[in-house]
Amino acid sequence: MDRMKAVVTTASGPVIDTVPDPAPLPDQTLIGVSAFSLNRGELSLLKSRPTGWRPGQDVAGVVLAQAADGSGPPAGTRVAALVEQAGWAEQVAVSPDRLVRLPDTVSYEQAAALPLAGLTALRVLRLDGSLLGRRVLLTGANGGVGRLQVELAAAAGAIVTAVAAPEHAESLLALGAAEVVADPDAASGLFTFVSESVGGTSLKSTLDKTAPGATIALIGASGGEKTPIDIYDFIGHENVRVVSYFSYAHPEPPAADLETLVELVAGDRLHPELGLVDDWTHLDAALAALAERRLSGKAVLTLGSSAA
Repeated sequence: MDRMKAVVTTASGPVIDTVPDPAPLPDQTLIGVSAFSLNRGELSLLKSRPTGWRPGQDVAGVVLAQAADGSGPPAGTRVAALVEQAGWAEQVAVSPDRLVRLPDTVSYEQAAALPLAGLTALRVLRLDGSLLGRRVLLTGANGGVGRLQVELAAAAGAIVTAVAAPEHAESLLALGAAEVVADPDAASGLFTFVSESVGGTSLKSTLDKTAPGATIALIGASGGEKTPIDIYDFIGHENVRVVSYFSYAHPEPPAADLETLVELVAGDRLHPELGLVDDWTHLDAALAALAERRLSGKAVLTLGSSAA
């Protein structure tokens, strides 16, 4: 059996080790991975999964072998994909409905930054209908999801207030935000749609900024706090709808929305922020930078000479 390099979990943390090559199912495409990105949720998965688990969801590379049933793109096609796991590796098998072809104008690094963050940003902004002319509040706006949400919401005609540290204000305004504040409490006016990724006191503050009948989409709890909310907090914010979004529970496969995101990047209308691009042998440093919130946007690691 042929073997490849891949990231696996150990008792002391993730390492690059040698594992068997993937064995694609008849309806799966084999991809040679050129780049992958890190997601904040993977930090906790690395700690909770057993030894030998294989992490990684966001990948970009080239098709090594078309699916045996003839579906999907042929060998040699540049692609990006959202896989279930095991994407931090030289090769990965994936169903064609989870991948998208890449035009030459979109780099592997840009493409690797898109799948989970881009799909979350796009799909959450669709939860409450048209955003045209609506006042939208986005917390965690300097993260991988947040920066994409700012640009997508502004392009959809929303009046966007982004919540981020002051040093990020200039770049978020350039993406289309109308206002950047360090805390939801500092935002002006009331909002009809909120994407909330921090939780705790941040969520309580965003509720205080909602108009009656607004929607709050819960997409994360990166602050690590429990949220102190009860029914009386909704006085003055009657009929506010609180909905959760979990990417794994989305009913549609990723391919169509991935294509939308790639087309926007290719058309210079969406700009994934690459806060870190490095070789995958520096995985530990990249994970530390992500955990310590030293990055704007996404961390992307490349496989260099080991890539297809």
